[in-house]
Amino acid sequence: MAEQLKRRIGPGLLTLYGIGIMVGAGIYVLTGAAAGEAGLWAPLAFVLAAIIAVPTALTFAELSVRIPEAAADSAYIEKGLGLHWLAMVVGWINIIAGTVAAAAVLRGGVGYLLSLVDLPFVWATVGLGLALTAIAIIGVVESLAFAALLTLVEVIGLLLVIGAGFAGPPVADWSLPLPAPEWSGVMAATIFAFFAYIGFDDMANMAEETRDPGRTMPRAILAALAVTGLLYCLVSLAAVRIVPREVLAGSERPLALVWEAGSGTASGFLSAIAVAAALNGVLAQVVMASRVLFGLGKRSPVLGIFRHAHPRFGTPVLASILVGLSVIGAALALPVATLAGITSQALLIVFAIVNAALIALKRQGGPTPFDVPRWVPWLGLVACLMAFAGSLLP
Repeated sequence: MAEQLKRRIGPGLLTLYGIGIMVGAGIYVLTGAAAGEAGLWAPLAFVLAAIIAVPTALTFAELSVRIPEAAADSAYIEKGLGLHWLAMVVGWINIIAGTVAAAAVLRGGVGYLLSLVDLPFVWATVGLGLALTAIAIIGVVESLAFAALLTLVEVIGLLLVIGAGFAGPPVADWSLPLPAPEWSGVMAATIFAFFAYIGFDDMANMAEETRDPGRTMPRAILAALAVTGLLYCLVSLAAVRIVPREVLAGSERPLALVWEAGSGTASGFLSAIAVAAALNGVLAQVVMASRVLFGLGKRSPVLGIFRHAHPRFGTPVLASILVGLSVIGAALALPVATLAGITSQALLIVFAIVNAALIALKRQGGPTPFDVPRWVPWLGLVACLMAFAGSLLP
C-alpha cells in the first residue's frame, strides 16, 4: 500500500466534478423555494449568492495551490493557524457533512428510481450505495469520468427545462412592469441559495490528485462556480416566467412544472435525470469524504490505517469502504434532513475558519503561483459569518 495518491486529474474532469457537486439534486427543489421567497426576483437571489460565494471560492483556490493536499481544510488550518485540534475537528465535520449529504441525496435518488422501477427500498439503497462505493475505489479518473457523464446528462436536462420555460406563454405578472424587489424575501432566498454553490471545498480536497494544481485548481474552481451560477440563474428565470409564484413555492418538483407548462408534455424524463443527479452527488461526496479521511491519517496516528492508497487503483480503499458503508447506513436509519441542516451551518463556520487561515498565511509571506488580494479572505470571512447568522433566523 502506498501513502501517496496518483496525480491523474486534469482541468476538464475537475471542472465537471465541481459543477456536478454544485448543481446536484438541489436545483430540483431550490428553484421553487427561491421563487416562494423572492417571487420574480428569485434569479437576483442566485446572483447575489454567487457574489457572496466568490471571495471564499478565491480563498480555496489560493489555498489549494499553496497546500495541495487531501483533507484540504484541515491542512490549511493546521499550517495557517497552527491549531492541530481544530484541524482534526474540521476534518471530521467535513467527513460527517459529506456522509450526511450523500445519505440525503441517496434517499432522494432512490425515491425517484422507485417511481420508474418496482424495487424494495432497502435493496435499492444498498445496491446503489455499494455500486457507487465500488466505482470510487476503482480509480479517481474512472470515478470522475462517470461523474462527468452524469453531470452532462444533468446539464442537458436543465437546458431542456430552460428552453421550455422561455418557449411557453408567460404568467400574468411577467407581462406587467416588474414590481419592486421584496428585499426581505430576496435576502432570505439569497441565504439558502448560497448553499447551492458550496462545492469548491470538495474540489480543493482533490488537489493531491490533480496534475499541475498551481494552474488547474484556480481555473477549475472559478469555472465551475461561473457555470453553476449561470445555470441556477437561467433555470430560476425560466421558472418564474412560466409558472406562478405560489405554485412553484408549494411544489416539490418545480422543474417538472416548468417543463409541463412550457412543452405541454409529461415530465417523466426528469425523474431519470434526477436519479443521475443523485448518483452524481453520492459519488462526489464519497470521493471527497474518503480523501479527507486519507488526509487525516497523515495527522493522527490513530487514523494512520486510512493513510494508504491501493498500489493499482491509486485510491484510499479502506477510507472509501468506511465512508460508503456509513452513507448506506445513514440513508437507511437517520433523520437525514435535520442533520443536513445542522451540517450546512457547521460548514459555514468551517469556511470562516479557512478564510482566517489564509489571512494568517498571507501575513507569513511566501511566493505562490496564485495570489488573491489580502482583502479577499477578509470579505469571505465576513460573508460566511453573515450567512451563518442569517441561517439561524426563523
